[in-house]
Parts: sequence; C-alpha cells; structure tokens
Amino acid sequence: MEHIQRSFTILIILMLGTLGIGNTVHAQNSGLVTVRSGQEYDQTVESLRQMVSKNDMMVMSEINQGKILSMTGLHLKATSLFIGNPTIGNKLFSADRGVGVAVPVRVNIYEAKDGHTYVSYVKPSQQLAPFSNEQITKIGQQLDQNLNNLTAMLAK
Repeated sequence: MEHIQRSFTILIILMLGTLGIGNTVHAQNSGLVTVRSGQEYDQTVESLRQMVSKNDMMVMSEINQGKILSMTGLHLKATSLFIGNPTIGNKLFSADRGVGVAVPVRVNIYEAKDGHTYVSYVKPSQQLAPFSNEQITKIGQQLDQNLNNLTAMLAK
C-alpha cells in the first residue's frame, strides 16, 4: 500500500512540476505521455484530426466521453481518438494477429479542472512490448516518434 501511495505521489509531483516548467509529462514506468495543448479544447481536437490526416494516418474511431458521462451527471470535455494507418496495421497484424489489443492507438484529449487542455496517450512501444517481436518493436518505436511529433506541435 505504501508503494502505491509513493508511486501516486511521484506521478502527481511530476505532473504538477511539469505544468510550471514545460508542457510534457512522462510517467516513465507506465509509458503515459501527457502534453498540455496551447489551444482550447475544441481547437485541439480539430487540430489533432487535421494533423493526423496530413501525416498519412487516419482517425479510425472516436468516443465522446464527455457526452457519455453527462448521462451520469458528470460534465466534462473529453474525447478519445483511435488513430492508425492501414499500411502499418497490415505490418503489425501480419507479424501477430493479437496486436489489435494495442492498435489503433488511443489518444485522449480533455479539458482539466485547471482549464487547460491536455492530450494523453500510452506510448505504442509500451503497448506493443508484450509481443516480443523485433518487427513490432521497431514499428512501436516509430509510432512513439510520430505521436511525439504530433503532440509537440499541439504544445506550441
């Protein structure tokens, strides 16, 4: 229990510290990346959609979590986009049909209580690591770089 509390405290410190110092939070062990957007929520969602399509990817699915959760009385702005590329998907699924648990990549955009908009995702390399396949590992690293580049543009 103490270990869980310590890990949670470290994560919070990293997140809070980064808000004042920079725009990216990395939770090293989990692979979670959170970037503060330089835009409002709606603009961030639209900008990400446009950047995805301009970078040979596509939004394959979308969940408006804010709309769904409003049925429970919780009002928030939150959307998850499932981003992928069929050509890359072909390579991944050819290497191991089980990769569907990790791709397409889920990117969460939300407005936090502090009023800022954030973009979060778990690094694809972390999600694909359990497959222990060299080809899948390389693709996961490429996807990490692609997402890093996209989210860095949103942070400006």
